[in-house]
Amino acid sequence: MNADVRQGDTIFALSSAPGRAGIAVLRVSGCGVVRALEAVAGGRPEARVARLARLRDPITDEPLDQALVIWFEGPNSFTGEDVAEFHIHGGRAVIQGVVDALARLDGLRPAEAGEFSRRAFDNGKFDLTAAEGLADLINADTQAQRRQALAQSMGRLGAFYEAWRAALLEALALVEAALDFSDEADVPGEVERQARPIVDRLQDAIARHLDDRHCGERLREGYRVLIAGAPNAGKSSLLNALARREAAIVAEEAGTTRDVIEVHLDLAGLPVVVMDTAGIRDATGGVEQEGIRRAFERAGDADLVIWLVDAAEPQWSAPDDLTQAGAELLVVRNKIDLIGPRDASDKKTQHIDITLKNDFGVDLLSGEIEARASAGIGLVEAPQLTRARHRHELQICHGALKRFLDEPFEALELRAEDLRQAAAALGRITGRMDVEDVLDRVFAEFCIGK
Repeated sequence: MNADVRQGDTIFALSSAPGRAGIAVLRVSGCGVVRALEAVAGGRPEARVARLARLRDPITDEPLDQALVIWFEGPNSFTGEDVAEFHIHGGRAVIQGVVDALARLDGLRPAEAGEFSRRAFDNGKFDLTAAEGLADLINADTQAQRRQALAQSMGRLGAFYEAWRAALLEALALVEAALDFSDEADVPGEVERQARPIVDRLQDAIARHLDDRHCGERLREGYRVLIAGAPNAGKSSLLNALARREAAIVAEEAGTTRDVIEVHLDLAGLPVVVMDTAGIRDATGGVEQEGIRRAFERAGDADLVIWLVDAAEPQWSAPDDLTQAGAELLVVRNKIDLIGPRDASDKKTQHIDITLKNDFGVDLLSGEIEARASAGIGLVEAPQLTRARHRHELQICHGALKRFLDEPFEALELRAEDLRQAAAALGRITGRMDVEDVLDRVFAEFCIGK
């Protein structure tokens, strides 16, 4: 795809969910919006005012629907271009009829995935972090996810990083001035030394930001709980009890679960992903062995491992491989209704007792998972890292700043390159990389070239 050519196209797409609905919204963006409105809706409405219009096929003049039509004149629109919205009845035939009518117009084509947001970014309506926040907002399942995604989509995280980038550009401007404009009277002789405290403060701030226990990413992706144990310990039954539905097959036959089954839960507004795994034993069958291998593999991604044991034959010790990646371990003893009161009180290790036959103890266990998820996610007001992409770029930035502070300062050209690399890494997070920013700083602060 030639981005320059396709950027000039007028695009359209269904912006509401597919399928039958009371109302469906078709969005059109580009230089051909007014022409599309005239061809399909009989004219262009007043900007930002909804108008009732009879939609017709531009070729056959066949009536398609009676709909509300809104026109947003660029640049005051989501994409920064002319945008039209057709609020039509949500039947499949109606939607397809209007889509076909738009497709018949020259210069209009169906939008590609994310293309409306890409045009909004290209036209400066928001940065990359806000675009990612918008995607997370659409996919949010819990209130905590919604709050984090909404703050990010409104530019809070981008502003946080842009403030760091502004400080970094200030330090870089000082060093560049010392390198290139040292003969100017307005540039202090030792201006490069002023950059060190700026970089020092910035490095400390980024280090603290990175040392967050992956809380923001965990909130976005969900606190991951792995249920493990011997065959027939009740793992699938526990998954169903926590999900409050039949998410997994339960049978007396050992080894029923072969693959990892995931269920997404909302516990007090927190996203929790519970995974049921194959029973861990010395299996002889190839399929069961693969299921056990996958159980150990997924344990590496877990935040909490529930080691479920049979009260009648408790296997208290979980395999070391289950927690080698640093996951917490919670021992849960099931089927306590099958043992006597004396055995039930005999606690060889800290654990939670449950009986899945009548859901005894499930609420207590659910509350324990909620408490651990709350501690693991660590909801805070400050902007948090939400994606591995951000973390990777910040690690690059932190490393470049460390080189600036640790390496010989006399090699000023190399220290300037350290700052350029750090600034580029921060710029890649928000999508804003412009070398002119450095020159703007130099000219504004040191009056060079006046």
